[in-house]
Amino acid sequence: MGRYYHGDIEGKFWFGVQSSDDADFFGDEGTSSYLSYYFDKDQHYEKIIDGIKKCKEALGVNKKRLDEFFSKHNGYNDEMIIEHWKKEHNEDINEEYIRDLIGWYARLDLGSKILECVEKNGDCSFEAEL
Repeated sequence: MGRYYHGDIEGKFWFGVQSSDDADFFGDEGTSSYLSYYFDKDQHYEKIIDGIKKCKEALGVNKKRLDEFFSKHNGYNDEMIIEHWKKEHNEDINEEYIRDLIGWYARLDLGSKILECVEKNGDCSFEAEL
């Protein structure tokens, strides 16, 4: 069971990492028992771009590392990522570090979907389950 968002964009929030109101980060606040989001190119575009930039800055080189990891794995747990980091990057990391990275990575995924939708349609709306 998971929490989904649907509308102009669709997806599933990352379990244990991403809150249902994560799209607030990109400039609109959700409302109701579902969080309803509406992003308009004129009003929110710069905030979306800025949010994506902040996500990428927070991830740094680790974005590419996580892209690489998820291209090889259909799911994950902390242990899998720790092992991958040790094997591929000769670095020891802990669960707290992973949770921080995965949070930013999941947020970047959501922001990228919002941006793509706004660029394609001029706006983007969706509801997120609480």
